Amino acid sequence: DKEYIKMSNVLFTKNHEWLKIDDEKGTFGITEYAALQLGDVTYIQLPALGDEVSQNDFICEIESVKAASDIFLPVSGKITKVNENLNDSPELLNKDPLEKGWIGELTVSDKAETDNLLTEKEYKEYLETL
Repeated sequence: DKEYIKMSNVLFTKNHEWLKIDDEKGTFGITEYAALQLGDVTYIQLPALGDEVSQNDFICEIESVKAASDIFLPVSGKITKVNENLNDSPELLNKDPLEKGWIGELTVSDKAETDNLLTEKEYKEYLETL
């Protein structure tokens, strides 16, 4: 099952962010659950390139028809890339939050911090408690 393999290296936070790690590079975004809760996304203030941010620090804000939501960084690192497509097409966060709707990339400064994150199985179990 390709989907399972693809998701096996994705970790999650209880704030409904995801993080995919490839060596020292991490890609992050919001989960499908977060996208559903937000409703139609109308705007995202993307993270600033070059920012060095600590785990669980505020990284950007997403505005939707329902509310504004703060997004926090799953692990500490330096922002190396942002998804400029979200400026013109913030709805990608709703349509495809795990692929085309990624928010940014960072250089992970402390891989041990991933121990604080949830596996896909743990995240699904957490969602069942909400």
